[in-house]
Amino acid sequence: MKLNNVEKKEKNQVVLSIAVEPEVFETACEKAYRKNVGSINIQGFRKGHAPRKIIEKLYGKEIFFEDAMNFCIPDAYEAAVKEAALDVVSQPQIGTVDVQDDGTFVFEAAVFVKPQVVVKDYKGLEAEKEDDTVTDEEVQGELDRLQQRNARLIPVEREAQNGDTANIDFKGFVDGVAFDGGKGEKFDLVLGSGTFIPGFEEQLVGKKAGETCEVNVTFPESYPRNPDLAGKPAVFDVTVNKVSTMPELTDQWVKEHAEDMGSKASDVASFRVEQQALLQAQVDYQYNNTIQQDALQQIVDTSEITVSDAMQKYAEDYVISQEVSTAKQYGHGLADMLNMYGMSVDDFKEEISSYATDYAKQRMVVAAIANEQGIKSSDQLIDELAVELSGLAGKELNKIQLIEQYGGDAVKDEAVNKAVLDYVQTQVKVVETTETSAAATEAVEETTAATDESTAEAAEETTAAQG
Repeated sequence: MKLNNVEKKEKNQVVLSIAVEPEVFETACEKAYRKNVGSINIQGFRKGHAPRKIIEKLYGKEIFFEDAMNFCIPDAYEAAVKEAALDVVSQPQIGTVDVQDDGTFVFEAAVFVKPQVVVKDYKGLEAEKEDDTVTDEEVQGELDRLQQRNARLIPVEREAQNGDTANIDFKGFVDGVAFDGGKGEKFDLVLGSGTFIPGFEEQLVGKKAGETCEVNVTFPESYPRNPDLAGKPAVFDVTVNKVSTMPELTDQWVKEHAEDMGSKASDVASFRVEQQALLQAQVDYQYNNTIQQDALQQIVDTSEITVSDAMQKYAEDYVISQEVSTAKQYGHGLADMLNMYGMSVDDFKEEISSYATDYAKQRMVVAAIANEQGIKSSDQLIDELAVELSGLAGKELNKIQLIEQYGGDAVKDEAVNKAVLDYVQTQVKVVETTETSAAATEAVEETTAATDESTAEAAEETTAAQG
């Protein structure tokens, strides 16, 4: 193999001109002849026994060139990339091919290479610190949520209170006309949960089982689920079938339900401590992640980065796959998600393209810092990742479990990503703020959202009545 030329194009594309020596190409042609001779019929010769020269005389010597080229290209291309010291990030596109008069085979291979990322000095970056302490109210809210999911509700004869579950039938009207999606039967609604549009649940407080009432509400001005209802007043005829409440949280209740909740607690006190630790781990993760992502974006914004077409496409495909995966978790397709957010396909593509560009740049900066600091995947880094994820999940995870679930390459990449972001955070100056525990509340809500899937699915069956 001879590397004739290396031509640099735009957006990190490189075109290699590669020559394969005549004797090597001749060997490949002989190999191609042996591969195909068995299927060639020549009068006067038994099938599969016609000499190569006879076949080439009848059909032209080029008859074996295509297979010979395919035999030569992989090894020649690999050797050329190594000689040119290229860090290739795409499959080669084979262009011009030619067999010269002396038997030399020449071809071109166009590839995209990893861009040279110039990372500016990032030491001393500033990031705001928000309150990262879990409050007693947040812990109690988590205990209530877990009990709500796992307890057998107790019917009561008294008036409904916030926190109770009202089983209701309802039918909604706008201007006296029933509308699609405004009807439901035997729907369990937790009062005070904010499942339905503002004002709906509050008007059921004080009602008893067997009572009927009118609930008067106004749909939000922005209501993507059904834009025709946005801002309009509505009346719902509601029948309260049953009012139920949760049992008291006792040591006995914890013992009976701990296994179902994945808890190791044996009484209320240890249950509270366990959930407080889990919430704190989630808030700490969110706190650190916010600082790290803020710092990473600042580094991206000040660095010199060129995103190749191949890298952009990879990033867009990845982002779209993540969006589709998220939608599937809630039983939706991509079209459902776009409709829910009131986005057209063109709007979605534009947003994805912009987001994907940032994502691609972030991945390149992480790789550059990893190379700069000598950060490579190791058992220690994977173990550290497992410890962090164990705290978030509330159960012990090890590297074997992670690899089985996500795949070895993905786990190694994430371990390096975590190590790089942890390092970046050590270079950041955290500025104290007077913000309240908004970050803590948001982290808890984000972490618990996925576990409330069943509630979300049920609520979406009554989309017109929800906020």
